Amino acid sequence: MPAPLDLLREWVLRRASPAGAAWFEDMLAQLAREPSDRSLYLALGFAPRRLGKADLALSPEERAAAHAARPGWDPSEWSIDQAARLAFLLARFDGDEEAFVRRLETLFVTADVGELICFYRGLPLYPGQHLLVARAREGARTSMRPVFEAVAHRNPYPTERFDEAAWNQMILKALFIGSRLWPIQGLDARCNPALARMLVDYARERRAAGRPVDPELWRCVGPFAEGEMLDE
Repeated sequence: MPAPLDLLREWVLRRASPAGAAWFEDMLAQLAREPSDRSLYLALGFAPRRLGKADLALSPEERAAAHAARPGWDPSEWSIDQAARLAFLLARFDGDEEAFVRRLETLFVTADVGELICFYRGLPLYPGQHLLVARAREGARTSMRPVFEAVAHRNPYPTERFDEAAWNQMILKALFIGSRLWPIQGLDARCNPALARMLVDYARERRAAGRPVDPELWRCVGPFAEGEMLDE
C-alpha cells in the first residue's frame, strides 16, 4: 500500500507541467540526499510559483487510495501546491518526531493564511501525532474561517485526538463563525451531554437576541434531549 508521501508525489506529478514536475522531483531528491531546513524552506516557498494553485481534483480512486493509506484522510479539496508542500514536509522527516514538530511549529508561527491552511490540512499525515494536539487546538480556536475549517473539516485529527472539552469548543466555534458541521468527521460519534447543554444555551442566547439558530445545531442535541431541551 503506498504511503501518504508516495501518493502526494504521484498526484503532483500527474498534474504538474513538465517543468514543474522536474522541479518537484529535483527538490524531493535534494531533501532525501541532503536534508536541511534551508532546502525545505526554499521548496515550500517556491511551490505555488512552480506548480500553480489549481485544485487537485482527485478521482474517486485517488480519494479511496488516500483513505486506505491513512484512514480518514480526505484531500478532496486540496490544491496542487498544498500537496507538494506537504510532500516536502514529509520528505524532510529524518526519524526524529520531536525535531519534526519543532520545525513544523516554526513554520506555523511564520505562516501566512494560505500556508496555515496547508499546514493544518496536513495534520493527519505528520509524524508525532500525539505532540500536535496543542497546535491543532490553536487552529480550532481561530476566528479565521478558512483556517478553522482546515482543522475541523474533512480532517480525522480532531475526532481522534481532542478531549471532550476541546471537541465541544470546536463545535461551538464552528456555529459561532458560521461554519458548517456536516464536514466534521466523527460528529455523531463524539456528541455528548455536555455539548448538548452548551448548544441549547447557545440557541437560547441566539433567540433572545433575535438571531437565527442553525438547524445543524440540533443534530448534536437530539440524542440527549429531554425536558426543556425537547421544548427547545
